[in-house]
Amino acid sequence: MPDIEKGTFQERQQAHMQANRALWDELTNIHSRSSFYDVGGFKKGKSTLSPIEVGEVSDVRGKLLLHLQCHFGLDTISWARMGAKATGVDFSERAITLARKLARETGSDAKFICANVYDIPQLVNVTFDLVFTSYGALCWLPDVRRWAKTVAQFVKPGGTFYIVDFHPFTNLFVNNKDARDFQVAYSYFHSAEPAEEQMEGSYADPNARVRNTSRQWTHSLSDIVNALLGAGLRIQFLHEFPYCTYAHFPFLKEGPDGLWRVPGRRKVPLLFSIKAVRDGPPAVTMLKPAVQARSK
Repeated sequence: MPDIEKGTFQERQQAHMQANRALWDELTNIHSRSSFYDVGGFKKGKSTLSPIEVGEVSDVRGKLLLHLQCHFGLDTISWARMGAKATGVDFSERAITLARKLARETGSDAKFICANVYDIPQLVNVTFDLVFTSYGALCWLPDVRRWAKTVAQFVKPGGTFYIVDFHPFTNLFVNNKDARDFQVAYSYFHSAEPAEEQMEGSYADPNARVRNTSRQWTHSLSDIVNALLGAGLRIQFLHEFPYCTYAHFPFLKEGPDGLWRVPGRRKVPLLFSIKAVRDGPPAVTMLKPAVQARSK
């Protein structure tokens, strides 16, 4: 791996991405054994999708669905169980290997490709009815405009892009297992260089020992919206939610509806979702073999 401090800007970005790939290879082992992901329950038919995305995406039966940054595929397979013709993409080879194994074991026809988001145009030559990504996706990407162009490239005319993710507001704060309230530690606005940290556990297992460090970037809500608009997508809605689907911060409290909120009267944005459509033709002509050939 190139020296992150001494290389060119592009080399540094590639090195950061390589470091994150090693981290997510490690996290795949931790997460697949965790009660958070409950792989045993999933194999018995449990869905990992939340009511938020299920309600906002609506019917996916018979639709071609591309799931970006799919981790080890539980959401992808959950969409397939709902009738989508789903393809998941993730840059962790270990995660994709496990996703393919789980698809075989559960009898799912979901397909999986191991690739960095930015490299997908070199591997896939079809467009999709729905491009989907969720929960903790954007912070691992250095360039949100390039991401948006990739997203738009794979949305067919009349198709949809949907994202639900942690609100950029939450990236300002210290988030470890000892946090007791919001403590500002980071900038809300994007920096080309990522915040590098030694992780103390994982969201799926706070007590896990994690050897690799993380490199994360903040993208403001305006950066995300403008990137999608600049890529030629028309935004149908932007929603902000004062709750999370799990205890994203350790001081959140679970309500009777199973959602997690800041205790007391404070209502702060914890999640956001965007639904956008493509009215015209794809922005870029795609090359290379079809996804079906690459995903075997």
